[in-house]
Amino acid sequence: MEVNAQNLTGLRTAFNTTFNQHFEAVTPTYTKVAMTVPSMSKSNDYRWMGKLSKMKEWLGQRQIQSLSQSSFVIANKSFENTVSVDRDDIDDDSYGVYNPLFGDLGQTAAEFPDELIWSLLNDGFTTNCFDGQYFFDTDHPVIDANGAEQSVSNFQGGAGTAWFLLDVTRAIKPLIFQDRRKAQFVAKDNPTDERVFMNKEFSYGVDMRCNAGYGLWQLAYASKQTLNAANYAAARAAMMSLKGDHDRPLRIRPTLLVAPPSLESAALAVLKAEKDAAGATNVYLNTADLHIEQLLTA
Repeated sequence: MEVNAQNLTGLRTAFNTTFNQHFEAVTPTYTKVAMTVPSMSKSNDYRWMGKLSKMKEWLGQRQIQSLSQSSFVIANKSFENTVSVDRDDIDDDSYGVYNPLFGDLGQTAAEFPDELIWSLLNDGFTTNCFDGQYFFDTDHPVIDANGAEQSVSNFQGGAGTAWFLLDVTRAIKPLIFQDRRKAQFVAKDNPTDERVFMNKEFSYGVDMRCNAGYGLWQLAYASKQTLNAANYAAARAAMMSLKGDHDRPLRIRPTLLVAPPSLESAALAVLKAEKDAAGATNVYLNTADLHIEQLLTA
C-alpha cells in the first residue's frame, strides 16, 4: 500500500473499527458494586457522604443537615495505552497482522474500570474512606442516640483470604467510578510526524480521564475468616443491624457476596447448595447473589 494521507485515513478508520468492536463487546463487572459519577473538573468532593439523613415529621421550619467540613476528594487521573505500527508493514500490505493488537487495545480499555474498582476492595483494609478510617475497619465513628461517638465495625477479622458482602440495592453504592472523559481512540499517523521520520512508526492509542474511590462503608462488609455458613450468617446479621448517627436504622440489605476464585467452592456451598454438609436444609440458599471476581487477590 502506498503510504499517503488517503490510505492512512482508511487504515485509521479500520483500526478504529476493530478497536470499537472489541470495546463494545466487553461486559464490565464494576457496575455490580460501583456507581458511576460524572465529573466536570479536576476532582469531585464527596463530603456529603458524611451527612445522610432521613425523613421526619415537618414541625416548624425545615431541619437542614449541614455538609461535613471534612472533605473527601477523588482527583481524576489520566490513563493511556499506545501501540505502534511499522511503516514498512503498511508499505508491504502487512498491516492486517495488527488487527488483534487493536482488538486487545479496545478490550483492555473497556476492562480498565474493572481494574480500578476491584482493586479498591483489595486495598480497603489499608486505605481511608470519607470518615478518615480504613474502608474496612473496626472503629468507624458513629454518633449514638445520646450524641456520644461510638465505634462501629464492618470487618469480621481473620487472617485468611478476604471475601465481601455488599448491599448494592441503593442509589448510593459501596464504591465510586468517577468518569471525567471516556476512552477515546487517537492516532498519530501524519507521514511528516517526527516519530515517523525518526523511527518509521505510526502511533495509535487510547486515553481516558477517570478515577475510583470509596463510597459508603456501611454498604460493604469484609471478612478474612473462613467462608462458611456461620461466618456468612454473622456478617449478614452485622450488616442488617447497622445504625447511622443518632441510632437511625439504616436497613442495610446484604445482597451480593463477592469472593476470589479460590473461594468459589466455599461460596457455592453457602449460597447454592440445597443441603449443608450435615444433610440439613440450607437456610441461606440464594439469600444473596454471588460474584466470583478474578481481579481479587487471594
